[in-house]
Amino acid sequence: MKAIWNETVLAESDETKVVEGNHYFPAESIKTEYFQPSETHTVCGWKGTASYYDVVVNGDTNGDAAWYYPEAKPDAKEIEGHVAFWKGVEIVE
Repeated sequence: MKAIWNETVLAESDETKVVEGNHYFPAESIKTEYFQPSETHTVCGWKGTASYYDVVVNGDTNGDAAWYYPEAKPDAKEIEGHVAFWKGVEIVE
């Protein structure tokens, strides 16, 4: 699977985990040069508190376009530290 935005591959892995229709990419599969930490956090009742990244490619910023659970709750441990995408980021095989 690949995560693509602004014609750039942000992450690529054969080991994604699918939860609630979202592909979660292992942390080591993301290209860190395109990610900047965001101040945004949200809470999911069963997964825990999510942290976000802004995705920056060729000077364009897609705010809060990626999220992850640094300390997932017990039922979501399989995605702890994995990164998922939205806001126009394409997930393709």
